[in-house]
Parts: sequence; structure tokens; C-alpha cells
Amino acid sequence: MFFKQFTVIVHDLEKSIAFYETFAELTVVRRFQDGPAELAFLANKAGETEIELVYAPQMQTFEGKGFFICFLTDKLEEMHSLALSQGLNASDIRTPDANSRYFYVYDPNGVSVQLKSC
Repeated sequence: MFFKQFTVIVHDLEKSIAFYETFAELTVVRRFQDGPAELAFLANKAGETEIELVYAPQMQTFEGKGFFICFLTDKLEEMHSLALSQGLNASDIRTPDANSRYFYVYDPNGVSVQLKSC
């Protein structure tokens, strides 16, 4: 068994796609309409990480509280600077021990995203 995907109900599909393309380095692999909903699936190059973004005006508003998503990056400082330059209120880079460096930023839907050095 393995984790297949993470789904986020979004307020603005284009802003959400842009965020995950930029900060998680995912790309859109599928995008389609399903009735009044529009869905976009983003994945990494190997296809082992996948996020489903759903814009469905008829669904309950998502508040993004109570969890976070973590992505590993080899460009931690670059991503931190980019988040700050875009006014995304990124946390400071934290180094709680010799093996861990990370920061948090919120996606356009309020989901807390941790970027951690690999």
C-alpha cells in the first residue's frame, strides 16, 4: 500500500496550480471538467507525488486548518526568498537540529506547506 494523492478543494484553480508548480515543482498531468467542477492533477517528474486540486463552487468552503503538507527541496533558500518576494508570509527558516532545515508557507487556500531541505 502507498499514499496515492492529496486532494484540496480550492477557491481559485489557477492560483493554486501556480503555487504548486512554483513551490512544490509539480506539473499538471491531467485537467478536466466533471459537471460543474474543474479538476487538475499535479505530479512530480517520477509520478510518485500527486495532488488533486478541485474547484467546485457547489462544495463547502475549505479552510485548510489542522494539517500541513511537506515537500523536500534542494533549493530551500531560493524557495524561501521567492516566497518572501511574493509576499506569502513565509516563516523563518528553522534548524531544530543538525539534520533538519525547513520553513512554512500557506498555499492560496490556507493549507500550511512545509518546504524542507533534502
